Amino acid sequence: MCAETKKAEQPAAEVPTVVKKRIEEQQVQKRVAIGAHIVHETIRREGDEELKRSSSALAWSGFAAGLSMGFSLIAEGLLAAFLPKESWAPLASKLGYSLGFLIVVLGRQQLFTETTLTAVLPLLARRDRRTAMGTLRLWGIVLGANLVGAYLFALTVGRVPIFSPHIYTSMVDISRGGAQGGWLVIFVRAIFAGWLIALMVWLLPAAESARVSIIIILTYIIGLGGFNHVIAGSVKMLFLVVRGSLSWPDYWLKFFVPTLLGNIVGGVSLVAFLGHAQVVAGNGD
Repeated sequence: MCAETKKAEQPAAEVPTVVKKRIEEQQVQKRVAIGAHIVHETIRREGDEELKRSSSALAWSGFAAGLSMGFSLIAEGLLAAFLPKESWAPLASKLGYSLGFLIVVLGRQQLFTETTLTAVLPLLARRDRRTAMGTLRLWGIVLGANLVGAYLFALTVGRVPIFSPHIYTSMVDISRGGAQGGWLVIFVRAIFAGWLIALMVWLLPAAESARVSIIIILTYIIGLGGFNHVIAGSVKMLFLVVRGSLSWPDYWLKFFVPTLLGNIVGGVSLVAFLGHAQVVAGNGD
């Protein structure tokens, strides 16, 4: 009878230990960073969903993103206008540059530099003609819609006297900074911008509650470093065009072309290819 009692009591004593180990394992899993293959697969699936979207849905989303990016110019211009003219002022005013990106990313709007990563990963995974054509379709629609939205925003802000003259002076000064440097300088700066935006997209799946911080930090560095972003920069350059401070040929040839190419190189080559390569190598393919 004593032996039977001991046998009956033994499992009851083991249950708390098993439960404890299970709870501890769950706690460990919560603190372990997700692997690169999970990040890769998450972004690849997002890319597949974007490739399946209709042209009209992509166009409207891209148009909204182009408009939203205009708030980076406004926020940065307002901060610069009201801050004292000191050497440290850009450290604060460049925080405004992040506003447009926060609206676009958290609002799930289509921005061209984000699609340089998300749309390329499905292509790298399948490497077929259908996916390649879908990627080009996505890029073309989103880029075109972004530019239309950016131009309409610049046209409205540039032609309608919404702000006081000293704020417009601040916005013009800020915008001129994006056109400084030769073709090669702008191209290299754009590589860094495309690199950082694609890194932002790569980091977000694992960010959880830190999403806002990651967006602000990386885009703040883009603004502070003067790295050229094709859409955020286009709002500024088109604002100068509308105000008569920049010609259309200078916008297209001196800014748009080198910035677009640099963003693509930074986003595709330095992040998409390298991120895909480490996952493929890790899987032994």
